[in-house]
Amino acid sequence: MTTRFTGSEHYVATEDLMMAVNAAITLQRPLLIKGEPGTGKTMLAEEVAASLGRELIVWPIKSTTKAQHGLYEYDAVSRLRDSQLGDAKVHDIRNYIVKGKLWQAFEADVAPVLLIDEIDKADIEFPNDLLRELDQMEFFVHETQEFVRARQRPIIIITSNNEKELPDAFLRRCFFHYIRFPDRDTMQAIIDVHYPKLQQQLVGEALEVFFAIRELPGLKKKPTTSELLDWLKLLSAESIAPQELTERHASANLPPLAGALLKNEQDLSLFERLMQMAKMRRG
Repeated sequence: MTTRFTGSEHYVATEDLMMAVNAAITLQRPLLIKGEPGTGKTMLAEEVAASLGRELIVWPIKSTTKAQHGLYEYDAVSRLRDSQLGDAKVHDIRNYIVKGKLWQAFEADVAPVLLIDEIDKADIEFPNDLLRELDQMEFFVHETQEFVRARQRPIIIITSNNEKELPDAFLRRCFFHYIRFPDRDTMQAIIDVHYPKLQQQLVGEALEVFFAIRELPGLKKKPTTSELLDWLKLLSAESIAPQELTERHASANLPPLAGALLKNEQDLSLFERLMQMAKMRRG
């Protein structure tokens, strides 16, 4: 079974990204991936798992997530209810231990890919609370007084949108890679993977508009790769001609179906103000 990631036909991975994945596998350290939302961080884990022929286990992190949730949870409420009903299984506490995603990854027969998705959403103590488990690949179950040890070290990919700083002690244990926003050539390759039959003139004009919008100063939320792909799908579905994009862009007007790119009223207002100023300068 291969342990080297060489990209896939469904995901455009740059050379440095493939090197980062393989470095983390070689070092047996978690791969910490940062980058703008919509740059394919989560999809990377999916493609690594598919490419290496491994199971993908996803642990989505929320603001209320605790490290303990990834290990296990003890369902005391169910045990109390079963005891009141006289169920015989109450005598074995193991029946009320709910395995978390980390436990599932530890007991897999073949080392899986474990995605800890958007770790920066959790409390600041969350990464530090996982240090021992990620280092030693084991944890203690207090209710049963036993250790759970990984059969083999899973490939761990951790994503972050950079919403908060992660602790230094945690960072030291990771191999880090920042996914830079794709340049025009890389973006063209990404579009070709998703929409190989799309009219190239339309793609070219759409890219001009897209990158021009991203360069506008003061945008609260710049459009991302996933939003560009949505926009292209809509442009094609609505049979928008490339010339319409060109004319609207040249005349400093809002592009068609702009709601796929600009996601709040502040950015729409900013765009309109900047375009009005551009028209006044031309006049």
